[in-house]
Amino acid sequence: MDAKTNIKQRLPSRHVTEGPARAPHRSYFYAMGLTTEQIHQPFVGVASCWNEAAPCNIALMRQAQAVKKGVASAGGTPREFCTITVTDGIAMGHDGMRSSLPSRECIADSVELTVRGHAYDALVGLAGCDKSLPGMMMAMIRLNVPSIFIYGGSILPGNFRGQQVTVQDMFEAVGKHSVGAMSDEDLDEIERVACPSAGACGAQFTANTMATVSEAIGLALPYSAGAPAPYEIRDAFCMTAGEKVMDLIAENIRPRDIVTRKALENAAAVVAASGGSTNAALHLPAIAHEAGIKFDLFDVAEIFKKTPYVADLKPGGRYVAKDMFEVGGIPLLMKTLLDNGFLHGDCLTVTGRTIAENLKSVKWNPHQDVVHPADKPITVTGGVVGLKGNLAPEGAIVKVAGMSNLRFTGPARCFDREEDAFEAVQKRTYREGEVIVIRYEGPKGGPGMREMLQTTAALTGQGMGGKIALITDGRFSGATRGFCIGHVGPEAAIGGPIGLLEDGDIIEIDAVAGTLNVKLSDDELAQRKTKWRSRATNHTSGALWKYAQQVGPAIGGAVTHPGGAHEKQCYADI
Repeated sequence: MDAKTNIKQRLPSRHVTEGPARAPHRSYFYAMGLTTEQIHQPFVGVASCWNEAAPCNIALMRQAQAVKKGVASAGGTPREFCTITVTDGIAMGHDGMRSSLPSRECIADSVELTVRGHAYDALVGLAGCDKSLPGMMMAMIRLNVPSIFIYGGSILPGNFRGQQVTVQDMFEAVGKHSVGAMSDEDLDEIERVACPSAGACGAQFTANTMATVSEAIGLALPYSAGAPAPYEIRDAFCMTAGEKVMDLIAENIRPRDIVTRKALENAAAVVAASGGSTNAALHLPAIAHEAGIKFDLFDVAEIFKKTPYVADLKPGGRYVAKDMFEVGGIPLLMKTLLDNGFLHGDCLTVTGRTIAENLKSVKWNPHQDVVHPADKPITVTGGVVGLKGNLAPEGAIVKVAGMSNLRFTGPARCFDREEDAFEAVQKRTYREGEVIVIRYEGPKGGPGMREMLQTTAALTGQGMGGKIALITDGRFSGATRGFCIGHVGPEAAIGGPIGLLEDGDIIEIDAVAGTLNVKLSDDELAQRKTKWRSRATNHTSGALWKYAQQVGPAIGGAVTHPGGAHEKQCYADI
């Protein structure tokens, strides 16, 4: 064995490749065409969420091949495998959405089990959809083997009669159609052009939000998360990631060296600065949980509160991810935040250098208006705000990017599931000025904490933006805009205050003060609580039943296991 493979003696794969007792194991590798040299090199898992469910995943297999070339060229042995994805755009608006958030845990668990079962030494993970990005990053931190994250890239924007459109416009078109503002022919035309290529939804929805996080938190190579899926430069990023992960093995740089409290604060800052998805307030605590770091919704909200909103991205702004990449990418956004004191520059990244070192040569691009300077922001506070009050003792979250009115008061109109609320919207049986309440849609109560884009987009399409508010113990898509508050906790299914509301109760929302209250006394809420009874679910077996038994509250990321703080042995050290 030469010097290149001596490193094997401290790596997990030695348990399946080294010594006489592992002759049966090696016979399997010979059966797959590996050479003796390849068997005794470090094994790198190349995990992708490739499938034919949606355009966000369809380009991942091609990119995985480029990663494998990079690993092999740097003296490693790549081992490719796939995991699942549940795509929100297709799961949206029906019972399938219950599977979305649980899929994050399934992705993390399946990657963990594959790496553990086959004793891989490192991981390059490719993901393209809303829950697959955090799921893959969670697996990396849980396993703590040298890892690099790769985003599959965003979709290109569509073009509808000279206007740039995204899938957000499609959901809002349904609302326009319902009030006669769009014809059958127009709806048919826009649905054919809205999604013109492979890649994840193109604006700063959840996928692009978490892609931005991947660079800011240090798990992705600079610029790699910005290039759209069809761009061939993605293959160069993938090959480089394959080469670079071998350096991380040699230097023993692991995800928990990178994902620190400061790195999580950097991640929250880029979400706020880019007007990103409220789902980040679920995913960042879940990522922190894997590292054994306490970083809950209120910690995220604290960063949101003091970070300026600078990237003019849809759904609240004018541009899409492709536009930001072409004017300087995520490093341009990070550079202005760093220069103005909103990022920790001393955080380590997968390049082996710090954030500040990575950004040292990034120059400000004055010939663009996608990203504003952080000292001349669009708004001085972040695009996402945390809320708390007697209606949300465990907190709630709202995206305010692009909104002009940040306060709303109105009577509650209560629905115990999304379908009933959507029917009321379609039939326009609601009243302007009401606060639509959708409850029993939380992590346990759903189960699965569904997104409400179908309902919120229909309201926007009907011209109700700013005229109606909506609150839920479920979630909102990153494409949601308007006065929509999600993650209200405690959730209705466990007797939270949202489950005690009655039609006509006056709800007060103040995104400036960060409060969410109902005008009821503590005594009245306590009296209602004595009459509250839990509700049965239709999901009494299978994966959703299991998820409901295990899942924790939204404030901590809706996680399903004790996390890194309770770990006795790290996989990477076996």
